Amino acid sequence: MGAQEALQQIKHDIESNPICVFMKGTPESPQCGFSAQVVQILNSYGVKYHAVNVLADWDIREGIKQYTNWPTVPQIYVNGKFIGGCDITSEMHRKGQLAEVLHATAK
Repeated sequence: MGAQEALQQIKHDIESNPICVFMKGTPESPQCGFSAQVVQILNSYGVKYHAVNVLADWDIREGIKQYTNWPTVPQIYVNGKFIGGCDITSEMHRKGQLAEVLHATAK
């Protein structure tokens, strides 16, 4: 996949899924601690989410960083909006703000 195709795929994934996570590995087998933490947090809410393994395609891995101008993975999107990475997601979870954001996807 080339860079342009990767950006189109990223846009499609974000727009087609109410909750989309770009992560290292899969929810069943996260490949870094930050991705594992985000999966644990999302799973604690019982919400369905679409996960994209950035390790499976270099263009996706680099493209997602370009897409949001955010240098790290994981990245979480809710209703097409970039929420943040592991640190922001964890902080929102700790403060009780993440539940409101996630449950706004149930339309």
